[in-house]
Amino acid sequence: MNGFMQWFKSNSKLKRWMLVILIGILLICYGIAKILVLKEMSFTELIEIIVIFVIGVIATVLGLISFNKRTLEILIESTDNRMNDKKNVNVKSLIFDKKVYHQGPNIVVIGGGTGLNTVLSGLKKYTDNLTAIVTVSDYGEVETESRKELQTKPLNDVRDSMIALSTEDGQLDKLFNYQFTEGKLRNLTFSDIYFTAMKNINNDFSDSIIKSNEVLNIIGKVIPVTLDEMNITAELANGYIVTEKAKIPEVVYEKVTKINRIYLNPTNCRPAPGVIDAIKNADCIVIGPGSLYTNVIPNLLVNGVARAIKESTGLKVYISNIMTEPGQTDEYSVSDHLNAIIEHCGKGIVDYCIYDTGEVVPEFIKRYNLEGQDLVEPNIDKVKGITYLQRNLSMISNECIRHDPELVAKSIIELICDDLRYQDKQNDPQFLMLNNKLREDKRIDKVKKQMKRNNKRGKKNNKDNHRRNSKFSNKYSERIESIRQSNEMTKLKEQKIKKESAAKQKDEKTQEDEEVLKFRREYEKSIKEPKKAIATMPKSQRGRKRKTS
Repeated sequence: MNGFMQWFKSNSKLKRWMLVILIGILLICYGIAKILVLKEMSFTELIEIIVIFVIGVIATVLGLISFNKRTLEILIESTDNRMNDKKNVNVKSLIFDKKVYHQGPNIVVIGGGTGLNTVLSGLKKYTDNLTAIVTVSDYGEVETESRKELQTKPLNDVRDSMIALSTEDGQLDKLFNYQFTEGKLRNLTFSDIYFTAMKNINNDFSDSIIKSNEVLNIIGKVIPVTLDEMNITAELANGYIVTEKAKIPEVVYEKVTKINRIYLNPTNCRPAPGVIDAIKNADCIVIGPGSLYTNVIPNLLVNGVARAIKESTGLKVYISNIMTEPGQTDEYSVSDHLNAIIEHCGKGIVDYCIYDTGEVVPEFIKRYNLEGQDLVEPNIDKVKGITYLQRNLSMISNECIRHDPELVAKSIIELICDDLRYQDKQNDPQFLMLNNKLREDKRIDKVKKQMKRNNKRGKKNNKDNHRRNSKFSNKYSERIESIRQSNEMTKLKEQKIKKESAAKQKDEKTQEDEEVLKFRREYEKSIKEPKKAIATMPKSQRGRKRKTS
């Protein structure tokens, strides 16, 4: 009975369509009854009956279609945990949502650090066929007590990629990063204990990582690029060699030079099982974003990886960084990033380059400038043979400039759809599913933006509500608002400084007036004292005094 009553709740939005169906049936019945009752009918009565009957049929059909549509939406809302905003579910994409994940494009993402995880967290909403090939190296960095105790490999990037691909956002992150504080497990991290246990159970490190993908129920899979010790070494332009990964930026600054090339030591690092096959079978290979010389290029230098990418028939996409990195890519443009990859791995490794528009609020850029960072210049003239796509990829998160996972994922999926369209595969199920999902995401984004605008307008006065904004104002409203707030803060600071200056001047003037007043009093006192002394003298002495004087 409780389950039956769930259909009549207000959030189910089904009662309205039940009412429409009921009204339609009543109108149809009324029209039929009137035909049966009337022995004779005029032309006017005939038209009236026909109109009533037609309205009843339309209402019934419309109600049935909308009822079934809403039933499908409720089904998806209750079963698909990946939908972030279930208030804007639309049936057009629901029939594809389950298939688009299992039959989506086979995408391989190569890199490390937060850039790799950003791409993975965005793409997992479009496909289950994801493979993350990550760096396994922290050579030169301080080894944690947990790693020393358990003798584990540097699996930070592997762990973070699994967290990014997890179905339950937040829970796996808390679990893997949990550090015990009591007992024999004190200072040990759960992720190190878990990977050590998996390695001992499977007697193979690579196999333990692959099986973890199933155990943890993550979307796609994570593969380390190599199982060999991967020591990243940098050769600087002045000939100096840096053998510790963590010290590369520091030495570059101290020597006032730049990185000439990066190489692995030893140079014969073998790819882990499954890496080459994943690249060969990929529909799209995504490289970056991330630290160019310590996360992106080292993965490509593992034996066979760069060659497999060149031989792959899939799309090869490079996601450019938004900001430069001190000690690695100072004053680098988009072309400089690509040149570095081509010089290390050869031509043919990148077909498309997606880079940001650079439309970031200047106030945030100034903060990065203080740390020696700047926007990556959109200079794309130095490298030919690559298709460049300028997209809005940035967002502000925790006062930092970051890649937006959803915007990056949409840019990649749009590129895949365009490629399928170019191959005349508009009727291909994969194209239909991806294209429909993109349209639905855009519709939901449009609804969110409209709701956000309405909320902002609601806070303004009536005069502002009736004022029409320009297209520029609508597009850059958030950035304009941020600049306005910054200007207000600057004005407040200037006013504060002026007030403090005025108060200081007032204090100085008051102190000066007090000193003048004190001096005047002392002067008047010094004049009055001789006059008083003369007034108290005898008259006979006053004349003498005057003569003497």
